Amino acid sequence: MKIALASPLPPVSVADGLLQAAQLVEKAAKQQAEIICFPESYIPGYPGMGLPGDRSPERMQQALEQVKGIAAKNAIAIIMPMDWYEGASVLNVAFVISATGEVLGYQAKNQLDPTEDTFWTPGTERNIFEVNGVKFGITICHEGFRYPESVRWAARHGAQIVFHPHCTGSDTTGVLLTEWGDKNNPYYEKAMMMRALENTIYFASANYAFKYPDSASSIIAPDGACIAHGEYGKPGVTLAEIDPALATGLLAKRYRSALM
Repeated sequence: MKIALASPLPPVSVADGLLQAAQLVEKAAKQQAEIICFPESYIPGYPGMGLPGDRSPERMQQALEQVKGIAAKNAIAIIMPMDWYEGASVLNVAFVISATGEVLGYQAKNQLDPTEDTFWTPGTERNIFEVNGVKFGITICHEGFRYPESVRWAARHGAQIVFHPHCTGSDTTGVLLTEWGDKNNPYYEKAMMMRALENTIYFASANYAFKYPDSASSIIAPDGACIAHGEYGKPGVTLAEIDPALATGLLAKRYRSALM
């Protein structure tokens, strides 16, 4: 299976986000990718980015319909992180949309960063999805970095890949990284390696193309090796051909959960 990660610029509006999405999805589809994942809270944009746009339930529903159309037009599955309203609650979710434009469900962020408690309500369930015979889970930013149990759950339930939409970095301050996984980089890329290695699965982590990103969009193999990553500070698509047979989940399956 060929998978893709989108590294868009932070959207300045919902319309801008959807325009960038259409362009990046088309680029991935032309390179025969079967699924593409976008960064955390891509529609309408991560809180704190200074976005003044419409974040209403109606606008989110309209945006979802447009993403479904983009998937169907390009015959590619899309993982699209969005704000989503369930009653009085606002969730941080990642929708899974099939290559025919069908919504297969969503994964909510269950472990919020302490700074996010005023933005979202945490989710309460974990899910496994399947596209073209390959099973995968989703863990969102903070929970994938600091709650490895979220990835282990997916691996123990048959996931061969865990997709990881995240948001680390800034457009205003920071240092432009130059070498993936350097010992002086923030810890995020090392955490990606560990999530793959400690579970013997693929880990695919998508970030924004910030001017000063704290991590690159990266695809990690079950042995912990980075097999593809994006270029720091530049929008684009990161692609890799993966072999699901290598994602045995061996180490995750050996976990002695009764001792926890």
